[in-house]
Amino acid sequence: MATSSEKAKQLIHLFNNIKPFNEILEELKPEHEILDDVLSPGTISWNAASVSNRRNFIEAKSGIKLNFLRKDTEFSNPEHFKGNIENYIGMTCVPTGIVGPLHVKGTSAHGDFIVPMATTEGALIASYHRGAKATRLCGGITSVCLTEGVQRTPIFIFNSLSEVGTFLQWILENINTFKKIVAETSKHAILDDVRINMEGNQVMLVFEYTTGDASGQNMVTFCTEAVCNYIIANSPEKPQYWYIESNYSGDKKATAVSFSNVRGKKVTAEAIIKKEVAKKILNAEPEDIYRYWKCSSVSTVQSGSIGNQGHFANGLAAIFMACGQDVACVSESFAGITRMDLTENNDLYIAVTLPCLMVGTVGGGTELPTQKECLEIMDCCGSGKARKFAEICGATILAGELSIAAAIASGDFSNAHKIFGRKKK
Repeated sequence: MATSSEKAKQLIHLFNNIKPFNEILEELKPEHEILDDVLSPGTISWNAASVSNRRNFIEAKSGIKLNFLRKDTEFSNPEHFKGNIENYIGMTCVPTGIVGPLHVKGTSAHGDFIVPMATTEGALIASYHRGAKATRLCGGITSVCLTEGVQRTPIFIFNSLSEVGTFLQWILENINTFKKIVAETSKHAILDDVRINMEGNQVMLVFEYTTGDASGQNMVTFCTEAVCNYIIANSPEKPQYWYIESNYSGDKKATAVSFSNVRGKKVTAEAIIKKEVAKKILNAEPEDIYRYWKCSSVSTVQSGSIGNQGHFANGLAAIFMACGQDVACVSESFAGITRMDLTENNDLYIAVTLPCLMVGTVGGGTELPTQKECLEIMDCCGSGKARKFAEICGATILAGELSIAAAIASGDFSNAHKIFGRKKK
């Protein structure tokens, strides 16, 4: 996905507000130091003592009291869930584990992070944890949130092309008015652009927003409705019909548009895995992992997949459930690319790109008790933290891609699921 020159300038300006851009670029350069593994909370175990140790470990390192994650009973006040669920009957508890410490070098996320993930799939946490360990021992993962935007795409149906022409001429003359309406409707939404897509006697308007630290689906719906009401009331050419969403925006679906336009946040991450670490931690040589990636990429093309990756949806769904995200947005967020290469020293280079990562740190389910605690563990709760959270998500996805590729390349994939993914009767 190409970024407009104006958005690129805005990104550099945003970075300069944090610190001089040259300093940020220096911090993003690969480091070859080997980081220790002393922060690891211990081996994988399911007994009560190990659960207590993990909770104590998180509380000691983060300074956060896990008041709700320590409670294994249902919540006592259903009123708390207004705005999150209707016809409430109780809690569906999903086991939550931790991955890390994951070492991230980003524009907003810096240092070691313990990443909460909720899943019922045995072997998933173990795999991501292994990837986090391997990358940490090689200096960590560079992860950068590049650009952001959320769309709502209303559609208007007319009698003829001539009516469409009159309508669009008026639309183009009133974009600044639309921006004012958005500013009056929401404190956080900004209307950046309005794009046009004509098909015969119907026209689709692509309203492009930024939504602050919220993922923003409801926000852009309310703002677009306010603008459309103004359009219908004031346009010199009235449509026969109109709908608030044409089904073009990519909301909760993977589409070809995923790679031509950002939805949510675009994140890219990279790491270099040393030969000795690949062999010791991943049980595979870099050449073997790279060779498998090349084969799997050809198969991905043949399958018609949108994007080229191993299992982005696995990690994203687990993070989304733990951290109060709209889990259905995994359907657009998972479309992405994993790329591998060999360096001159035959170490493994790995990069992932997520062009449509729909995440937020305010609104939605982020204020629910356990979800809020999971965000707090990463210091990603509340305003000013969405880009940081996105960079952590990108780094976590890279760790998972590395681990699964190594497991398949080495022949360990099936055995790992036998060990971690099956209940013993």
